[in-house]
Amino acid sequence: MVNTKLVETLIQVIHTLSTEERFLLEEKLFLETSNISTKEISQLAMVGSSFDFLEHEPDLYGLEDGEPV
Repeated sequence: MVNTKLVETLIQVIHTLSTEERFLLEEKLFLETSNISTKEISQLAMVGSSFDFLEHEPDLYGLEDGEPV
């Protein structure tokens, strides 16, 4: 269940913040990545379209290329 009243109240509070306070809020919400797991980053990369161009790249390397890992 969506708490619409809470969301509306938060929006009202955000509108009262100074520019500096909004910047700090945005930084906390969007830039801090310490809580993001490797799995979440992988899922984001797969769902997003940033790496779609790689599907059309030729296979340049095979198993016989380079040093064994």
